[in-house]
Amino acid sequence: MPAHRLPDLPGRVAIPVPTQTRAAPVTAASLERFNTAPADEALQALLTCLNSHHWAHRLIAHRPYPDLPALLAAVDEAAYDLAPEDLTEALAAEALPALPKDTYAAAHTALGAATAAYESRFGHAFVICLDGMPANEALDHVLEGIRSRLANDPEEERQVAADELRRLARGRLPDALQGREAVTSAAASCGLGRPSAPHTRQTTQSPTL
Repeated sequence: MPAHRLPDLPGRVAIPVPTQTRAAPVTAASLERFNTAPADEALQALLTCLNSHHWAHRLIAHRPYPDLPALLAAVDEAAYDLAPEDLTEALAAEALPALPKDTYAAAHTALGAATAAYESRFGHAFVICLDGMPANEALDHVLEGIRSRLANDPEEERQVAADELRRLARGRLPDALQGREAVTSAAASCGLGRPSAPHTRQTTQSPTL
């Protein structure tokens, strides 16, 4: 079977993911803490949103931000300008948490085969933002996303992945600003990366700004 072909799977596969918790609104106080935090603390918080040092340093250099929309606009602008090496750095840090223990065995098989086919073709992690997606539809959406994106050529797919990372960074930013546990993968936020492995980044505690 060619590396870019997925095995035919019977029907739709559902995954019983726990109810997702949305981030609380960013307060003026948390934005002020970010604006005035030492550069190294702000850097560590931003890297939990998108693991690109160039992207994070650019955001830090343009502080202070008058409000959250201004910061989000800067997040987008910096993400659009990711160089190839920045994108590689960011993709290497993405990780997919283990599926819940009561997930059907077919879900493990389907997701494992899909991510293996994707990484074999493109050489980097699959990422997708699932913001607003019902939790019980997440796995189906991911599998369909992998199927459709396997048809992309490598350069086109890197552009798609970069845009998904940009959306993930926007979704993770409120947690980073609040100083709570940062979500670095989809189960509690809005994205999915590759299966967890010893060398990949796991969920970490954001520095308190």
